[in-house]
Amino acid sequence: MAHFTLENLTFAYPTSDKQALSDINLSIEKGQYVTLCGKSGSGKSTLMRHLKSVLTPHGDRSGRVLFEGRELSTVDMREQSSKIGFVMQNPDNQIVTDKVWHELAFGLESLGCDQKVMRLRVAEMASYFGIQKWFHKSVSELSGGQKQLLNLASIMAMQPSVLILDEPTSQLDPIAATDFLNTVRKINLELGTTIIISEHRLEDVFSVADRLIVMDQGRIIADDNPRRIGEHLKDSNDDMFAALPSPVQIYYGSKSNSECPLTVREGRNWLTSEFEGKELKRTSIEESPELPEVEDPAIELREVWFRYAKDAPDVVKGASFEVERGTLFAIVGGNGTGKSTTLKSICNICKPYRGKVLIDGKPIDKYKSNELFRGNLAMLPQDPQSLFVKKTLRDELFEMVDHIKSDEEKASAVDMVAKLCEVDMYMDSHPYDLSGGEQQRAALAKVLLCNPKILLLDEPTKGIDNFFKIKLAKIFRTLCEQGVTIVMASHDVEFCARYADSVSMFFDGGIVTTNTPSRFFSQNCFYTTAANRMSRHMFQNAITNEDVIELCQIKESTGSLNALSALYMAEEAAKAVEEVAEEQPAVEAAQKVEFETEATPVPAPESIPSAPASTEITGEIAEQRAARLTKSGRKRLTKRTIVSIIAILVLIPPTIFIGWNFGDRNYYITSVLIIAYTLIPFFISFENRKPQARELVIIAVMIAIAVVSRVAFIWAPSFKPTIAVIMIAGMALGAEAGFMTGSLTAFVSNFIFGQGPWTPFQMFAYGIAGLVGGILAHKGILKTKPVHLIISGIVVPLCIVGPLLDTCALFLSLSEITWESAGAIYLSGLPVNAALALATTVTLLLAAKPLCEKLDRVKVKYGFMEGE
Repeated sequence: MAHFTLENLTFAYPTSDKQALSDINLSIEKGQYVTLCGKSGSGKSTLMRHLKSVLTPHGDRSGRVLFEGRELSTVDMREQSSKIGFVMQNPDNQIVTDKVWHELAFGLESLGCDQKVMRLRVAEMASYFGIQKWFHKSVSELSGGQKQLLNLASIMAMQPSVLILDEPTSQLDPIAATDFLNTVRKINLELGTTIIISEHRLEDVFSVADRLIVMDQGRIIADDNPRRIGEHLKDSNDDMFAALPSPVQIYYGSKSNSECPLTVREGRNWLTSEFEGKELKRTSIEESPELPEVEDPAIELREVWFRYAKDAPDVVKGASFEVERGTLFAIVGGNGTGKSTTLKSICNICKPYRGKVLIDGKPIDKYKSNELFRGNLAMLPQDPQSLFVKKTLRDELFEMVDHIKSDEEKASAVDMVAKLCEVDMYMDSHPYDLSGGEQQRAALAKVLLCNPKILLLDEPTKGIDNFFKIKLAKIFRTLCEQGVTIVMASHDVEFCARYADSVSMFFDGGIVTTNTPSRFFSQNCFYTTAANRMSRHMFQNAITNEDVIELCQIKESTGSLNALSALYMAEEAAKAVEEVAEEQPAVEAAQKVEFETEATPVPAPESIPSAPASTEITGEIAEQRAARLTKSGRKRLTKRTIVSIIAILVLIPPTIFIGWNFGDRNYYITSVLIIAYTLIPFFISFENRKPQARELVIIAVMIAIAVVSRVAFIWAPSFKPTIAVIMIAGMALGAEAGFMTGSLTAFVSNFIFGQGPWTPFQMFAYGIAGLVGGILAHKGILKTKPVHLIISGIVVPLCIVGPLLDTCALFLSLSEITWESAGAIYLSGLPVNAALALATTVTLLLAAKPLCEKLDRVKVKYGFMEGE
């Protein structure tokens, strides 16, 4: 029986007209090792997330996903959790505890395993994966490779029958990545676990896979065993051929009729047998000259030392080096050696406690922040998401050109850089909705718009496919020719070998050696390219596939290059001729402080709306788009909402009144009953649509924000933004969710302020604020426009919340209620209510629009609370 069967699976993300998956038919048998590959954004991650319900993205889907012959949606979550393991791309996104041993046990605890079984499995996994030495460590102390190994071990502790891995080695150095993938292979061979893995780096997974599935634009274009897949891609002249391992590319780049090698060892044996008894005219690539002395340093580090805490060990230890202006300087080394920290020291994010960092001969601490980063220095961090702060990529890029006065020049610069980085088709997408490689390209586009003279790149090729790497190298070369200095920390030795001007090995907090790529990689045994490891027994100084192919062709038996070899040799020149017209103006535009208005802008595709003239227009478009997304269901309340409102209004006031007359301590029972009433909508909801856990989490977050807003303003008894936060929850999440947020906010925060007979009144009053906010927003009466927010911010506290709380004060302070005493209570409460109205209005004006936008995005992306 197949583990997974996909039948005509088609999927499109919300608000997207493009299909992420198109008519996927696939069967994966038990025990298979299946590798998915394809360009960035081809649909690999989307397909893999459909294999586990809790990770399945929201959108328009058709077709079926079967797990062991059953519809995946009918398999309960406990069974999915125990049988389907999923390792994500970023190890930090999956770790949930602070200690290694607890992380190993967390999944077992969630499954309800008894302690005896738990201890046995944790011990077994720690031994199997070699975790004993760091078993008691804090997770924060682990390297990237150790974190990813811990993720794998914690999943395997639950003994899954299938293991899904989404680019698990993208953030690991080559040696750690090889060790990790060897462990995955060991799991497949020894335990029979089905492996489904997606990778851009195919060197370590290509040869061990039973099947290689190639995807492009949401479709499967090839599905075969590794030996035949290379021939298929070569014959069809597919771009994916450039992503295949070096032995395969070298084999097809040379004339041979023997079996295609898949591994470095097979490639070495193939070279030996292929040229046995044949005299080679050349056995080495011409050795590159010695690395010249730095004459014009753009960056200088002199004995730099840095540690993250006073009592912590040094991360950078006496690092000293110089970078020649206008060159690409690559830094390689293992995880945790200090590469990223050194880049942060160069841009003054990490301030060394000893030593000097000089930029253009001037100490970095002498620069003002504006002087350092505007048109001078820019950094692309390892995590591109840390650069994203706007709701669309268009807004992100326009943010970087605020210093340009002309709207036309702004639009031209953004259009050209977006085209250059191949993100122009994603301009209206939220940056977080892009794939890992697309986010990397988007972040690069944003950094290029800073017009840097010095560009610092931390893992710039992470998650990027081989096709864009060629273009990325051209961008870097053009920048260097224009005098830009690039410092790149990378695990991608193939990219560094091919395109860097100089390469340094970083180890134990400092530079060990610096040399040209040819001299650097040809001297190394392990930290070198696959082409060099494969051919070093025959050829000298051959570090790239092109080098080996060139030497293979120079022999007496044949003196001509075949078609593929010619393609290799002429690839750079051909593409440069083809693309120079569109790339050169774009790079120049990205590098000049004053963008050239006469440069011909790159035309946007017909399917993509042209760039707006300004960020204000962009905001209007985004607001209209958001209005379209949330338009459905805004005019008429659903039956469930009406029933919920009636239940709340009919049951709670009598409950408070009855509880009041049964003694002072009965407010506890009354409060619990009110909480139970607020859950009525969700009981009904479970019957109708089975809400996701994400919904309750979002409500819990809003409750936490409201509680904190009340506690944080304890120094101002009457001026609290709490009502505004509750109203925003109702506006964005619906009337029932608004009432629940308000009532639970009052209940929880009173654990700090003190419970008492007033608690039920506060729960009801706060809940009504959320309920009213939800109803008004649902009917289209309350919007995020200033006039609407000001009116609601005044009316709700003065006319609803304040009078309800004053009623509580009336009951508490008077034994006999008269019209005169009631009037006095309500009049004396007016100043307090006015202060509350002022706080609510100000908070709504400041926070309503951004919070509602974020919550609406969450609703659309994950598909919940629709039509509330």
